Amino acid sequence: MGLAAHNIGKYKLGRTIGEGTFAKVKLGVDSTNGQYVAIKIIDKHMVLESNLKYQVQREIRTMKLLHHPNIVRIHEVIGSKTKIYIVMEHVSGGQLTDKMSYVKKLEEWEARKLFQQLIDAVDYCHNKGVCHRDLKPENLLMDHKGNLKVSDFGLSALQKPGGILTTACGSPCYVAPELLLNKGYNGAAADVWSCGVILFEVLAGRLPFDDRNLINLYKKISRAEYTFPLWFTKGQKKLLYRIFDPNPRTRITIPEIIEDEWFQKDYVPACGYEIDDKIHLDDVNAAFDSIEEIATETKIPKSSSFINAFQLIAMSQDLDLSGLFEEQASLKIRMLDENKQKKMLGSKHTIDETIKKIEAAAMDASLSVERMNNSKMKMHTKQKMTRCCRSCLDISAEVIEVAPTNCVIEISKSAGELKVYKEFCKSLSSLLIEKSELPSQTEEPEEANVDTKNIQDIGSSEEKNYKENKDP
Repeated sequence: MGLAAHNIGKYKLGRTIGEGTFAKVKLGVDSTNGQYVAIKIIDKHMVLESNLKYQVQREIRTMKLLHHPNIVRIHEVIGSKTKIYIVMEHVSGGQLTDKMSYVKKLEEWEARKLFQQLIDAVDYCHNKGVCHRDLKPENLLMDHKGNLKVSDFGLSALQKPGGILTTACGSPCYVAPELLLNKGYNGAAADVWSCGVILFEVLAGRLPFDDRNLINLYKKISRAEYTFPLWFTKGQKKLLYRIFDPNPRTRITIPEIIEDEWFQKDYVPACGYEIDDKIHLDDVNAAFDSIEEIATETKIPKSSSFINAFQLIAMSQDLDLSGLFEEQASLKIRMLDENKQKKMLGSKHTIDETIKKIEAAAMDASLSVERMNNSKMKMHTKQKMTRCCRSCLDISAEVIEVAPTNCVIEISKSAGELKVYKEFCKSLSSLLIEKSELPSQTEEPEEANVDTKNIQDIGSSEEKNYKENKDP
């Protein structure tokens, strides 16, 4: 196994079997019984810097709550001064993506078996009130017998009966259309959509919704624009058609999927285990005890405004999905004040530098600046000592941080002369081209067409936004 020289508790650490941005997974052996385990090692400093403490705690609590043959089990959590070690069940077959990389597509019987096990696991999660929200082949593991195991509950959420979720998260090609609306959604219905994408992918050897441009990709998802390969059977098409319903209210549910004729063939249900709802979290809390001490040493400045890829896409005027779910929504969205002007600019500077440039542009246009908060401000015409009433001008600018040295500036005018508004925008565009205080930031800004491919999808808890990580 290539064991390392040190142990963690009763576990001997071996080779690295997976690695992501914020963690790595090593193979381990329980010295008391010789059983193989997978040990996920998370750096506490990285957790703090990326505001991921809540996400890690939630993933551990969720995995402890679930006990099902098709869900990866968690054994215990061990904490050191700088690391968190999550000891999990070892699944020897690797990710489903590894299998798909050399077989391209699965035979119908094998695809059906994996889909049946996936639906059983997701149904068990939903009955426990857990919505996964990031179902994709990378998070589906295979054991030595070819059975499926669902893993990575870092973006999961507990949803009460009749409740809704609000955080848009997940992976672009697998996300349900309702998540793009920046409104509440049903986590269970969103998971069903993702399961359908996985089924299509293993049967077809390709994704149903795919495009290099995120705007075009989300348009395809919102309209359910896809084509079946020639070899798809009538039963497969019928089931997938009901899953890929853009309206979550009429989309097929998991109980209905289980009753489907194609799904029922050779179906052997897998039952989850009833466990004590009072999950012991002593090891979890102990693992995070010293993290507060680290926090006092490493003060992380919090951004006043941050944006994830879903919010960035929702800002596009070309992508309005509301009409899929709301009556007369197009009338509500399109009826804009004729005087209102909007513009978006890209900035290759830090958020503080960008705000300074906005203030400088306002000064060039003889405007006074009123700071609303750390990222939003309003501009007005400077009061002049004359008997004539000045024209009312109302321009607002909001800076949204996409990355430490990339921002989006949203400028809008609700009243006043268009000439002054254009003068301000022109001045700001020129200032944004100028070199930043940092030597590496010399590129020109772009209007509206921000390259979202270079922006990481940012997951988020229901309390916070945080960057999505590709943990193994």
